Amino acid sequence: MSAEPVRDLPDGRVTVAVITRDRCAGVLRTLDALTALPERPPVIVVDNGSGDGTFEAVRRHPVVTRVLRPGRNTGALGRNLAVRQADTPYVAFSDDDSWWAPGALRRAADLLDAHPRLGLVAARTLVGPEQAEDPLNTVLAASPLPPEPDVPGRPVLGFLACACVVRREAFLGAGGFHPVLFFGGEETLLAYDLTARGWGVTYEPSLTAHHHPEPGGRDGRSHLMRRNEVLTLWLRRPLSAALRASGRLAAAAAVGEPGARRALREAAARLPAALARRRRLPPRVERAARLLDGWTPTRNGGPV
Repeated sequence: MSAEPVRDLPDGRVTVAVITRDRCAGVLRTLDALTALPERPPVIVVDNGSGDGTFEAVRRHPVVTRVLRPGRNTGALGRNLAVRQADTPYVAFSDDDSWWAPGALRRAADLLDAHPRLGLVAARTLVGPEQAEDPLNTVLAASPLPPEPDVPGRPVLGFLACACVVRREAFLGAGGFHPVLFFGGEETLLAYDLTARGWGVTYEPSLTAHHHPEPGGRDGRSHLMRRNEVLTLWLRRPLSAALRASGRLAAAAAVGEPGARRALREAAARLPAALARRRRLPPRVERAARLLDGWTPTRNGGPV
């Protein structure tokens, strides 16, 4: 009898961390997809205060190694809880509507093994049963940041949280996802903080994640993105940039743009905490961030 191919053997280097809240059917679909992976990764699920039976259903699923139940909605900070509990050097993130393609986790671990300065690698994301390209793929692939010889892929200062793999040491050292932001557009700040600590953050399209959001998505997220964009600037960027962004949001609120008033109100409420945790980026990271400010990727001479 021939030996089992090495690529079909389990790979114990990557834990998958899943956060969920009141999406029982969705998270079970994600867990089923993770069960089918040849890497057979350990899976940690954080139930962010579900009231629909998610906790009971998840803890019975055979792929789940551990279920964390903080007793409240921890937002993106649930990923921090999972990473602290992981026993592997690398952690991949999934949400309750996303999962990884077969072989992607092994490939990510190989890249992280081979490049000790690589702190986070972002994957190409395919959306829905049609496997459409997520528009963010084009943005990340066209990043204007210069290549770095000791890390693979394209250097970036942003990514999709449910389609990335992190080095556990780097993630925890950078503080993980930030409590002031809580949820929504939390990725840029983590990319800033990893890069500020000398870790590489890159986009690598040879890795694939699948994202199957429910039609129409979840309501109420647009204001979170606007709120956290402003707060990220107050936390890490020059005061002039933070003031300009705050002024733009205030102007949008004044003319009644949807979600702008709520975003402004919540940003103001969180501003004291942001100022207390404010820490300017090192000059080299600030230069990279400025290069991306207002930048739009182009294709064939025109905007994408």
